[in-house]
Amino acid sequence: MELAVQSLESPALTKAQLAELLFEQIGLNKRESKDMVDAFFDLIAQRLVDGEDVKLSGFGNFQIRVKAPRPGRNPRTGESIPIEARRVVTFHASSKLKEQLQDMVAGKV
Repeated sequence: MELAVQSLESPALTKAQLAELLFEQIGLNKRESKDMVDAFFDLIAQRLVDGEDVKLSGFGNFQIRVKAPRPGRNPRTGESIPIEARRVVTFHASSKLKEQLQDMVAGKV
């Protein structure tokens, strides 16, 4: 099943818009749609907070990386400041998603 997203008003896809698409195209009621979208993103966020990678087949992988501490510089004052170690999330698109993006650029879609 493929969801049509032509009715999106802004360039960003929001959780509210995802819930609306579930309501319109799948037939869930609005409360169920909102709860499902919230549960999906809560699950992804919790897995990442727990240090686990998240893999979405055909879409891509969210991975946790630890960045080491390093020296930094305040751009306004030029003062040296330390940047502490931190965890960051990276996203790597799947080959299927990359292919779809390239097809769009090449005019195949």
